[in-house]
Amino acid sequence: MCILKTNVEGLAIIKPRLFKDARGYFFKSFSQREFEEKVRNVYFVQDNESMSSYGVMRGLHFQKPPFAQS
Repeated sequence: MCILKTNVEGLAIIKPRLFKDARGYFFKSFSQREFEEKVRNVYFVQDNESMSSYGVMRGLHFQKPPFAQS
């Protein structure tokens, strides 16, 4: 897992190492230990992955309390 710091405070880019073969793929999307070593301490609750069909664009959003997802 490669973690790149950015010029934006609190923002880091996580590039997972992809293990792929004819059966499919696997990757570790997040490691709290690695993130805390390279970026900062964090309380991480949930990670999602989705696959979209060709031509579909998805966005990422974040909600702060009291509107955060439970």
